[in-house]
Amino acid sequence: MDRREVLKASLVGAASMGVPTNFSTGRLRAAEREVTAETAAAAGAEMPLVSVFDYEAAAKRKLSFGGWEYYSEGTGDEITMKRNRSALDGLQLKPRVLVDVTKVDVSCTLLGYKLEHPILLAPAASHLLAHPDAEVATARGAAEAAAIMMLSTNSNRSIEDVYKAATTPVWFQLYVDDDRGLTRSLVERAEAAGNKVLVITADNPLPYARNREERASAQTPKLPFPNLETEAGPGARGRSRKHFNWSDLERIQSFAKTPIILKGIMNPDDAEQAVHRGVAAIVVSNHGGRVLDTVPASIEVLPAVVDRVAGRVPVLFDSGIRRGTDILKGLAYGASAVLIGRPYLYGLSVSGPDGVRDVVKILKTELQAAMALAGCTRLKEIDRTVFWKSRDYSS
Repeated sequence: MDRREVLKASLVGAASMGVPTNFSTGRLRAAEREVTAETAAAAGAEMPLVSVFDYEAAAKRKLSFGGWEYYSEGTGDEITMKRNRSALDGLQLKPRVLVDVTKVDVSCTLLGYKLEHPILLAPAASHLLAHPDAEVATARGAAEAAAIMMLSTNSNRSIEDVYKAATTPVWFQLYVDDDRGLTRSLVERAEAAGNKVLVITADNPLPYARNREERASAQTPKLPFPNLETEAGPGARGRSRKHFNWSDLERIQSFAKTPIILKGIMNPDDAEQAVHRGVAAIVVSNHGGRVLDTVPASIEVLPAVVDRVAGRVPVLFDSGIRRGTDILKGLAYGASAVLIGRPYLYGLSVSGPDGVRDVVKILKTELQAAMALAGCTRLKEIDRTVFWKSRDYSS
């Protein structure tokens, strides 16, 4: 007798003895579905992937040990990485009712680009760990998702290969190498390939305590990094970026022909400096908990940075996003758009370009639903009034 039969028999027996079951037909069917799901899982059947967390679990099963450790790790004791999630989860949304939500518009404009939604693909290294076509596959998935992809300096496919394969905008992310000639060469190569926006990462001059990556290093293959003309472990460890400073930023601005986004801002004073020095936008980011551990969650410092910038340039936000409600919260605190990293890498590892597309689609759909339930039908209607505050409970 299987579990489903046991369940039915128990209910019949309880009823015959006059014991109230309080079990409606609907609840019985729900319990049967639960049994069916367990049976399918036990038999190895594939269940639908309906959330980013589903893709994360599937990716863990599919990726190599070294690949999983590299993508999913945080630095140190992973306190900041975990805080990114707990801080987002702790923000409580205030729903509204009787709002006509026949149409919920998530389109926006960023740096002159009209976007179908405010979800961008953050720069991430080593896509070859997830898919044999690496960043070329990601670019195809980004196009299907109508999402702008930020291509990492530390990609496993060349700048030229990725831009040739892309059918929607790709923005190039730059790590400013101590080799100034290499840095300029990368910027010029990207521009020649068609780059229109340069994203400079500012928060990672040297690695801090990547313990999981270090433990897995013996089981992780060397990867090609054609932009750097080298082979190395994931992330192209070994390059020096220790000298990058505000003067170097000005030097790059002197020859770069594109707007510059500065990524990795957590301190309002740095945001002020960036705006003063003419950057086009900034990204509030703790690198997904992959740089200095025990700093606040990105969402926690986002309001202070937004307030300091005061609308002078767009502010973007990343780190910890897994749900449409997370995106809503970032937008409510003043972000113009958000970046996702691990989620699309998980999609890439599970289903290639289709997985990238599906992850973005899931988040877009969840964002639309979250907006509707919060009483917002356009992005510009989202502000801090969507949050409950502790004093609200007593009013």
